[in-house]
Amino acid sequence: MPESAALLGPSLALSAVLFTLGVAGVVLRRNAIILFVCIELMLNAVNLTFVALAQLHGASGQIMVFFVMTVAAAEAAVGLAIILAIFRHKQTVDLQNINLLQG
Repeated sequence: MPESAALLGPSLALSAVLFTLGVAGVVLRRNAIILFVCIELMLNAVNLTFVALAQLHGASGQIMVFFVMTVAAAEAAVGLAIILAIFRHKQTVDLQNINLLQG
């Protein structure tokens, strides 16, 4: 077994743990900022998977990491702006207290 294939298992296990923590945070938490951080954690877990697989199969995984990082940066900018606008309007970031579609 090549050395890079031996390192693939622990990297994928760590990625699975990080992704699971992110999903649990999204499902269980009601704070918009915590939800936002958990989504970023899931994106970083996917990045780790791409890098681990790129070690085994070539550079295409590293190219995908740049695309995921670009999406994560755009999501961070837009998401934080939306959270800030909601906080200015409602004075809370708790998702159960926010219902902007009601009159």
